[in-house]
Amino acid sequence: MKINNTLTIIKKEFTRFFSDRSMVFTTVIMPGLLIYIIYSLMGDNMSESNFTVEATEPTTVYVENLPPSILPLFDSIPMNIVTHDIVSEDIMKQLGDKENNIAYMIFPENFDSLVANYVPASETLAPNIKIFYNSVNDGSSMTYHMLDGALNAYEDSYCNRFDVNRYDDADSPSFDQSDESEVISNVLSQLIPMLLLMLLFSGCMAVGPASIAGEKERGTIATLLVTPMKRSQLALGKIISLSVFATLSGLSSFIGIILSLPKMFHADELNMDTNLYSASEYILLLLVLLSTVLVLISVISNLSAIAKDVKQASTINIPVSLMMIVVGMMPMIMGGATENPTLYLIPFYNSVMAMTAVMAHEATVLTLVLTICSNLVYAGLGAWILTKLFDSEKVMFGK
Repeated sequence: MKINNTLTIIKKEFTRFFSDRSMVFTTVIMPGLLIYIIYSLMGDNMSESNFTVEATEPTTVYVENLPPSILPLFDSIPMNIVTHDIVSEDIMKQLGDKENNIAYMIFPENFDSLVANYVPASETLAPNIKIFYNSVNDGSSMTYHMLDGALNAYEDSYCNRFDVNRYDDADSPSFDQSDESEVISNVLSQLIPMLLLMLLFSGCMAVGPASIAGEKERGTIATLLVTPMKRSQLALGKIISLSVFATLSGLSSFIGIILSLPKMFHADELNMDTNLYSASEYILLLLVLLSTVLVLISVISNLSAIAKDVKQASTINIPVSLMMIVVGMMPMIMGGATENPTLYLIPFYNSVMAMTAVMAHEATVLTLVLTICSNLVYAGLGAWILTKLFDSEKVMFGK
């Protein structure tokens, strides 16, 4: 009988939801469609340079053939200069890792002599100083710009007797050694969580208040509460059905992300590999999304049960929407995911940090397990509270 009563509630909710075309569109179709459109448009205006890895110590600059005449220029630049035991291949490999706060500068041999003997405006090319760096790392990028500025100012006093990072031909190497895929991953990891969290919240708001506060307003929930059905069965039926609808919204958002990635960074134009993420990372992201939906729907359901009507339920949920905006912006404020495992127990914040870590290829098993398991615990707690609210005559009937 208990299962039959719960299934009856679920069937009733399914009929109400899927017979309302506007609700199906708002909850299931619109989230994924919005993500696809917004992220595709965002790709045209996105600046990769705004999202970098923060440097925590002075940059180590490896310098080959450093002339004594240049050394005083670097006194005002916060960096550690290394001039011995330099292996070019090893340094270039290190530069490809965004975590390495380094730069690599190569002077031509006999630089001072070449500069002194160079004749400006002649057919001979000026001595060229090469500076390799990683623009994804704040320290490496900042040090490059300071070195470039200092050397160009020094070069002006010599009437254009040498160049810095001159591209001799189309085959010249890129001095920025950052991986394009890492740049894009960093951008996506700080933008996607906020928009995704807001769209998930919108999907939950489309079904939660109408299902609970809406029935209180119409008086239909009173009929259900006076039947022999246990109120725990009613709460369980509501939670299960609303979770299914919210999960569909989460799936829609998830699909929208996958489809929008190639358009977001113009993969065709840049001849870039669109497979930024592996299948396992997509699965992890989906699990985080679904567990987040369960927490969201439990919070909105409880607030809707307290409200007298749909309008009041929407008003009560406004602080939750503001919280979603603030929490969603945390990756931009903090510059990425946190490494403190205990912070992954904080609802909503943990989901945003987990999504950020997955999309930045920095997720760990511990943080993901903490996030998903804690979300399931919070969702179960929310279902228990909703049952208690249904048991309260004062909350349900205003007595």
